[in-house]
Amino acid sequence: MTDPHIAEQAATESDSRTASAPSQTTAAAVQADAEAANQGVLARLAFATLDEQRTARRWRNGLRVSWLIFLVFLVWAVMYRGAPSGDKRTVHTAVVEIKGEIASDADASADNVNASLRAAFEDAGTLAVVVLINSPGGSPVQAGIINDEIVRLKAKHKKPVYAVVEESCASAAYYIAAAADRIFVDKASVVGSIGVLMDGFGFTGLMEKLGVERRLMTAGENKGFLDPFSPQTEKQRVHAQAMLDQIHKQFIDTVRAGRGKRLKEIPELFSGLFWTGQQAIDLGLADQLGSLDFVAREIVKAEDLVDYTRRENVAERLAKRFGASVGEGMVRAMKTVPMLR
Repeated sequence: MTDPHIAEQAATESDSRTASAPSQTTAAAVQADAEAANQGVLARLAFATLDEQRTARRWRNGLRVSWLIFLVFLVWAVMYRGAPSGDKRTVHTAVVEIKGEIASDADASADNVNASLRAAFEDAGTLAVVVLINSPGGSPVQAGIINDEIVRLKAKHKKPVYAVVEESCASAAYYIAAAADRIFVDKASVVGSIGVLMDGFGFTGLMEKLGVERRLMTAGENKGFLDPFSPQTEKQRVHAQAMLDQIHKQFIDTVRAGRGKRLKEIPELFSGLFWTGQQAIDLGLADQLGSLDFVAREIVKAEDLVDYTRRENVAERLAKRFGASVGEGMVRAMKTVPMLR
């Protein structure tokens, strides 16, 4: 005979096993769903990574192609400066502009101006060359190189050169104009300033008041010559003045060679003063009033103007800036490299 308590306990254990079976089945299903979800997330991440890599690769290829096109354009633009305006097959008046500061790194450098002059003279259709000037001056070295080239080209090609002054033709600009056969000005142009200068500042007195000591070490007693923080000796001043006087004499000799007996040499003529265009004519520094169109029409007898001026184009400016940026970046990168010790 079965004990009722044992029978009840057995029934309870059976019910417990029956109830736990669905619970285990549900846990397995949840785990399977979680694994499937994880696999889906991983798959999406893998596809997203591939998409990003493809996009990055397309960007890199696009940038490379863009840089290649840009560099090809730069090379083309630098090599091709463009032909002068006008028809060179017909007779014409050639024009070469000298505007702004005359310096080695400016548009009015000897390299640019002389290249323009050679192109103008060598053209068979050029009857005469007009140097159109609007400049306050600049480097005597650059001006001297241009002056010499004008004289050489005149003798070689047997073509006249006329200088036409707009607002100003002073100092180094007049150094260039003196090589022309005739100089034309406006009555209000500024002409002259036949002189040389060397400027700077001296702070020695101020430094003494502030109690600042200049510690300059040199090898050579005059290596610190013209240093603004060091006193200038009398010997150094005399030396600098001798240099200026010599360059001034070269300037005067060039003007006399170019203008000859037309000059009315008053004491102030080579003192560095400048005059109006009308006064310049009276002094023999210029020949007559006249504009570019007047010279082409009335003097050269060829109204067609062809501009041979060599100008820096947009691509060249971009190339210079790009080169400067690259150089600056390289310097910065080199500064970050640790020094060997």
